[in-house]
Amino acid sequence: METNNTLNAPEYSLQGTLIERMGIELTKVTAQVATGTMPVVGNTQPLGLLHGGASVVLAETLGSIAASVHAGEGRTAVGIEVSATHHASARSGHVYGTATALHLGKTTASYEIVITDESGRRLCTSRLTCMIIVRRD
Repeated sequence: METNNTLNAPEYSLQGTLIERMGIELTKVTAQVATGTMPVVGNTQPLGLLHGGASVVLAETLGSIAASVHAGEGRTAVGIEVSATHHASARSGHVYGTATALHLGKTTASYEIVITDESGRRLCTSRLTCMIIVRRD
């Protein structure tokens, strides 16, 4: 995974988190762009389609982690608003998310997150705003 900050620190442990449970794998993390993948199997609704909430989990994961990198030492980011438009769905394979910074400020960071299937078809467009706060250990 490419990163411009330490995501191996204990505060970024993915073990036992929803990220691990959903099978999300981070592939690139910088303040400007974060990418990752998630399997469809295990993240579906009863009809066998990728659950819309699973797409939102992937989107918020990518944006929040990128915003935390932007926040810098001694600070972190917490999501304060997320929205998603679901354009299509998937039944198998993996989906791919790319969070791209729209605004990187002192107190907030906003990202557009695009989720696609294996053929590059857009499944979901999401927007996330995070508040930058002082970390409390």
